[in-house]
Amino acid sequence: MAMAKGNGRRQGGARAAPGEVPVDLHRCFVFPNRMREQRHAAGHARLLRLASLLPDIPYIRLSKIERGEVVPRPEELRRIAAALNIAPADLLLDVDAPGFDIGLWAEPFLDGAPVDLAEERFAVLLAAALRARRTGDPALTIAAIERDYGLAPVNLSRIENAQKTFDRWNAATRHALYQLLRVADEAELRDHIAGLHAAGGLDAFLAYIASPAARHERTRARIAEISAALQAGDAVAAPVVAPLPVSGAVSIRLVPVLGAPLAQGLIADTPTSEKAEAPHAAGPRAFGLKVCRATLGGGLPGQAVVIVDPDRLPSSGSLAALREEAGWRLLSVGSDREGRMIGYSSNPELEVVLDDCDPSRLAALVSAIFP
Repeated sequence: MAMAKGNGRRQGGARAAPGEVPVDLHRCFVFPNRMREQRHAAGHARLLRLASLLPDIPYIRLSKIERGEVVPRPEELRRIAAALNIAPADLLLDVDAPGFDIGLWAEPFLDGAPVDLAEERFAVLLAAALRARRTGDPALTIAAIERDYGLAPVNLSRIENAQKTFDRWNAATRHALYQLLRVADEAELRDHIAGLHAAGGLDAFLAYIASPAARHERTRARIAEISAALQAGDAVAAPVVAPLPVSGAVSIRLVPVLGAPLAQGLIADTPTSEKAEAPHAAGPRAFGLKVCRATLGGGLPGQAVVIVDPDRLPSSGSLAALREEAGWRLLSVGSDREGRMIGYSSNPELEVVLDDCDPSRLAALVSAIFP
């Protein structure tokens, strides 16, 4: 999406008049940071050179982190900081500092294309219309939309946050939107959304999508959360369950096991009476999850238990757990030709672009226990 310069704080003070469509041209920058500045200071003129030092972070994701388009995990920031020989906190910035201007910060990442304000406004109205549709029908859950309309959760999220103009969505996504909003084609979709807006049916949702003030608040909160997590990681964290001493000076760490089968291969985080042994390297928030169904094939049977580590990022060739609205989904992780991490499920058959997922919803599987 093409973007324009402008001070995020000054924009945030203005409210749209009734009937106006607010457009925040910096809405895709969710986590501005100092990575580009620190990379250049360390002598890495090109991101590709830094990426070669970080094989566990795919290049596409590393680029999105630097561009502020995704919120990184604390562990990712630690790895990036180590490669740059700086403290992780040096990658963060203060969006409330007097000199901070989101427009100036974003300038190196703009593609130079002119902004089509009409299409930007339509993207915002489309996002509001989809949110209104889901709010009016509780049965339209994320899982139901993926099942019945073929619209993947990551694309649903991107549409509801107006991250692309309509012309940039492929034919399959457009068709899913026609079905969801109960129209026949693009012309009818535009007329339908214009009617909803004219009647005031979208006003309640617009501020959540294109408000510079709301975006600024979310950014501030995300940076504060990451900062707190980095500080907590420097302290000695207590394990979930204290190690139990056994003979031979060996310790066993038991963690609670969750899990109950749900539709579409999902796993509910329902507590069970079971506990499982976690590997020594598992993080303090690790827990067990019953597989319930062989969604990844016979190699991981339904009776198995996997150890999920929310503090560790999945990498290509590993297994991951993705937190969806209704429950957890297990995925095998690979990379496509563009370097993106893709999560695969066999039953149901799914492909999920993990680089586009909220990092807080992803966790690595660090071990499996078979019956």
